[in-house]
Amino acid sequence: MPSRWKSDRPPALAAFVGRFPDDRACADYLCRKRWPEGFVCPACGGLKGWELGAKRFTWECAACGRQTSVTAGTVMHRSKVPLRLWFLAAHLMATHSNGISALQMQAQLGLGSYKTAWLLCHKLRRAMVDPDREPLAGVVEVDETSIPFRTKDDPVDGGAGRSHVGKLLVAGAVELMEDGRAGRIRLAVIEDYGAMTLTEFVTRAVERGATVVSDGWSGYSSLKEHTHEAKVIGSMAAHVLLPWIHRVFANLKRWGTGVLHGFRKAHLDRYLQEFVFRWNRRRHTRVAFDSLLGIAVTLPHACYRDFVDQRA
Repeated sequence: MPSRWKSDRPPALAAFVGRFPDDRACADYLCRKRWPEGFVCPACGGLKGWELGAKRFTWECAACGRQTSVTAGTVMHRSKVPLRLWFLAAHLMATHSNGISALQMQAQLGLGSYKTAWLLCHKLRRAMVDPDREPLAGVVEVDETSIPFRTKDDPVDGGAGRSHVGKLLVAGAVELMEDGRAGRIRLAVIEDYGAMTLTEFVTRAVERGATVVSDGWSGYSSLKEHTHEAKVIGSMAAHVLLPWIHRVFANLKRWGTGVLHGFRKAHLDRYLQEFVFRWNRRRHTRVAFDSLLGIAVTLPHACYRDFVDQRA
């Protein structure tokens, strides 16, 4: 039986640890990621500087004297977690096909605090959206789903049908390849199933002029910049007419239940970002770690309170 990984198998854990055995190796990697053409001062733009011997992984600009840590201004800024553990966490989250919870991360890294593991995971999830990613193109299946969630103010039995009472609402889109397989996906938290909400999601996620295939729900009837193909379900099972988007939703819900033991409403968007990141790189797992760290070094610092208060 052929290997599921073919030629794109992620590096073995032992090989990864051998590549980044200590913080020095990690810092050198970050330097190459941040300054591929050589040191650039973030204050004055100076191109000449040197690494200080008295301060770990810190550079001083020859022009203005500004001292800059290799982690300054990244998701690792001001973190007390060793760089090698940051790298190991990024490797696990980027290449683990089933994802990994904060509790599992705490055990794998040997962290003494669950709060530290939780924050580390959320900072990495925040770096799982490429700001330069291209919208979906060609033929794209779209649909919505709901995930049961009840607050103390919601009725115990929740809402029926398309009611959003007691539910987390998610819109999804999956790009179909020429051979019929699924390509890239997009997921987003939505407030309702209205035309304005769904049109906004499709406009952000799908390239103008692409063919959007839906189940005929009226919320997609106002699409103007896309070719809309409505497949009215009737008595036909929805997953038969729109197989790939329903498979995406099914995998998402199994992950949320089996690994995370339920989604948290306040952080659902970042969980969706992680799922999209891993799905879109499921055939490119060898470079998933480099992609994640490449985005992470461009993001500004965010602390625990930022995530709790949802200002990040």
